[in-house]
Amino acid sequence: MWVGIGAAVCALSVLGGAFGAHGLKARLEPSALELWETSARYLMYAGFGLIAIGLSGQLSERSFDSAGWSLLAGAVIFCGTVAALALGGPRWLGAITPIGGLLMIGGFALLALAAFRS
Repeated sequence: MWVGIGAAVCALSVLGGAFGAHGLKARLEPSALELWETSARYLMYAGFGLIAIGLSGQLSERSFDSAGWSLLAGAVIFCGTVAALALGGPRWLGAITPIGGLLMIGGFALLALAAFRS
């Protein structure tokens, strides 16, 4: 399951990056375009992490599943709010963005912990 979700997340990252480079370049200020690129880049990192979780072959261990859910939730929150801010979303989204970042960090930390335990 995690390999498929991770691959889909990576595909969304590439799609988002291409959309930013071609569809938004003329419409966004450079600082907003940089935010968009950050969102796409971190979405790719999350996708790679999810693929790593799936390839671990240890999905029966709860820590690997917890890492996957944390990473996925973090990617949705972090990348989603950063992309929304790039498109002119309400500034209060910036207060939610760090929650997503912490979830992504936690997901990678849980993956490391599960890998060391196995």
